Amino acid sequence: MMKSDKILDIAKRRGFFWQNSLVHGPIAGFYDYAHLGASLKRKWENEWRNFFLGLDDNFHEIQACQIMPEEVFKASGHLESFIDPMVKCKKCGNIERADHVLSAKIEGDFEGVSLEKMSELIMKHDMRCEKCKGKFSEVGIINMMFPLDIGTGKMKRTGYLSPETAQGAYVNFKLEFEALRRRLPMGLAIVGKAFRNEISPRNVLIRMREFTQAELQIFFDPGKIGEHPRFREVAGYKLRLYPEGNRKSGRIDELRCSEVVSKLKLPRFYVYHMARIQQFYLNHLKLPRDRFRFKQLTDDEKAFYNKYHWDIELNLESLGGFSEMAGCHYRTDHDLKGHQRVSGESMEVSVDGRKFMPHVLELSFGVDRNVYAMFELALKEEKDRVVMKFPRRVSPFDVGLFPLVNKDGLQEKTREIQVMLKESGFSVFYDEGGSIGRRYRRIDEVGIAAGVTVDYESLENDDATLRDRDSMKQIRVKVSELAGVLGEFIAGKELEHLGVVLK
Repeated sequence: MMKSDKILDIAKRRGFFWQNSLVHGPIAGFYDYAHLGASLKRKWENEWRNFFLGLDDNFHEIQACQIMPEEVFKASGHLESFIDPMVKCKKCGNIERADHVLSAKIEGDFEGVSLEKMSELIMKHDMRCEKCKGKFSEVGIINMMFPLDIGTGKMKRTGYLSPETAQGAYVNFKLEFEALRRRLPMGLAIVGKAFRNEISPRNVLIRMREFTQAELQIFFDPGKIGEHPRFREVAGYKLRLYPEGNRKSGRIDELRCSEVVSKLKLPRFYVYHMARIQQFYLNHLKLPRDRFRFKQLTDDEKAFYNKYHWDIELNLESLGGFSEMAGCHYRTDHDLKGHQRVSGESMEVSVDGRKFMPHVLELSFGVDRNVYAMFELALKEEKDRVVMKFPRRVSPFDVGLFPLVNKDGLQEKTREIQVMLKESGFSVFYDEGGSIGRRYRRIDEVGIAAGVTVDYESLENDDATLRDRDSMKQIRVKVSELAGVLGEFIAGKELEHLGVVLK
């Protein structure tokens, strides 16, 4: 069984995610999160919030509408340029993304290649429809937005489901700037839904038609892009970089942030946030270092308005290698200028006696893609068990809690501990069904990082065993200290530093 199939099996069998509306016949590109998946996703989102909103006192989360009027997307350029290349089978009418058809047969990335060149390559290599082997038409384009009518009759207006969360930050910029006492940098974060009518959604949660983004739009003075007040904290920190010039060799360079500034000529403001992104993945979530890299996009690959664009990629076996999870984009003043042009309202600000148009640094994360990556990196098949080694901070429950047996007061004692842990803010999975070994295997397969068992010794000494999912080691902890010890464990402290490991 391929790894992607194993992921799907566990996801469906245990209650993480599955295709939407299965009872009526699903539509590709739509997935529902079940009870464990919703918890895992919510925890990832909250870790993202806590980490990135904590970078600056003037970074705040907002909630914007997911339906916006047509004028928003005239200003953003989506009506004109939010398009994908497509080919249609002349025989059965099947439609596919042209760049995906090419990349499935020819090694390379064809995103950004001209329509004429893609048509030429498809004809040259006699690429045909996978469904009926019919020939393809010439490559055309399709707009990926979902249009809709707002209101009725004479009051009807054209609107769209938003294809990205970013526009919510841009249309709210001026009001937030005034409300937050006219200070820059100012960060507006949105964790919310986006909608794209993908031609050929694929790879489960990686490319969907309805998906969740976590984005931080940082508005700043462009004259200060060469500095950051906290750059000294990351100056010696090494970034894992895959620059454009390394495409042939495939080499990943490791450079200190200060070297990235001097050698790659990237500004300190940009590099500082690259460092924080890498630290989120490697230090906070504790993902394997060799699975992470920043990939520089070429001029042909990146959006024309992005002056600097590095993708954040994770190496995932089921997707054939490094795949995009997020992006760090210097969007200049493109977005605010567009909204100023269409609305007629000035987006310029006055700070320290200077009047200027703020620029934007965008930190953009695909939440669903990152959830899928958590599955890919977590799934381990060991001799006697299948275990999901999720980062402790995003495990669907903080702890599994079990009475050793269902008699002699052990259930009552366990329930008391459950109440105490819940009051301390922990999410608790209580289970009293089957042998203790089977219960451990159950929480291992769904990725719960900690297991607490109440046994006969617990009744005498008012303590319990705390088990580490990954090493299966155990320590005994006083009930009065359990919440504190569990918190340290989830934050990343190893079991042997929290108590004496039982033999």
